[in-house]
Amino acid sequence: MAWLNYHHFYYFYVVAREGGFAAAARKLHLAHPTLSKQVRQLEDMLGKRLFERRGRSLELTAAGHRAYGYAHEIFTMGDEFFRAEAKGESTRPRTVVGVTAALPKLITRELLLPAYEAVSDLHLIVVEDDHDRLLTRLALHELDLVLADAPVPPNSSIRAFNHILGSSGLSFLAAPELCAELSERAAFPQSLHEAPMLLPARGTAIRRVFEPWLDRHGLAPRIIAEMDDLALIKAFGQSGRGVFFAPTIVEADVMATFSVELLGRTDELREQFIAITMQRRLVNPVVVAVCDSAKRQLSRL
Repeated sequence: MAWLNYHHFYYFYVVAREGGFAAAARKLHLAHPTLSKQVRQLEDMLGKRLFERRGRSLELTAAGHRAYGYAHEIFTMGDEFFRAEAKGESTRPRTVVGVTAALPKLITRELLLPAYEAVSDLHLIVVEDDHDRLLTRLALHELDLVLADAPVPPNSSIRAFNHILGSSGLSFLAAPELCAELSERAAFPQSLHEAPMLLPARGTAIRRVFEPWLDRHGLAPRIIAEMDDLALIKAFGQSGRGVFFAPTIVEADVMATFSVELLGRTDELREQFIAITMQRRLVNPVVVAVCDSAKRQLSRL
């Protein structure tokens, strides 16, 4: 069995983190040739290249990205351990999850709650941002997991893995008075024609399929507002300003929370839920719990 030289592993980690050998050598107070030799010895032991030159820049290979993920976890936990011991505190398991802004908050809650059953005394950190920035942070191993409504694009330079959790049809909801008025006018989905609508921002995964769906049914609603904040859309819908949609999986919660009623449902439009990680095989117990629970819930839809 080969034994990992943690000195070499740490030197590799600093080179990757600092973006090059020169900056890492200054950080570690080592000569550049010495540092290069140590990293080459690690590569020789692994039998894989960890870095490759792209012009003047140094980039991680696929093996390098995997190695950096493990190194980041090992050395970050080591730093946390020493800080905690210095303060006389106990260490707590910590997981950082990125969530795309397009993912409904109620869905996020349902996906993340099982993490607390999997790991006792969990310290969960949730970061919300747009899809591309979260993928960048995932590649830098600042995040353990990204929950999104769209996969990593096929042409992305980031080598991450999509884990499909499932999907849900859409429910169209509105304040009671507006819902009654539209239902009297026509059956769903024709009731959406010329109806006031509140939509998520353009560029989101669901908007890209929503507008072709309207065209197929010959529908032309009046768009009252387009918003990044899905909670704000629901608040406007609650006030009677327009119809909005939400995943059917959270329909009952949305109706109870915002005092709205169901106008209609469709399975022709499906909102996807995807977990994105840097590892093909899931090992983090929190990530495993989130994905397993989500697949069980969404498989019923």
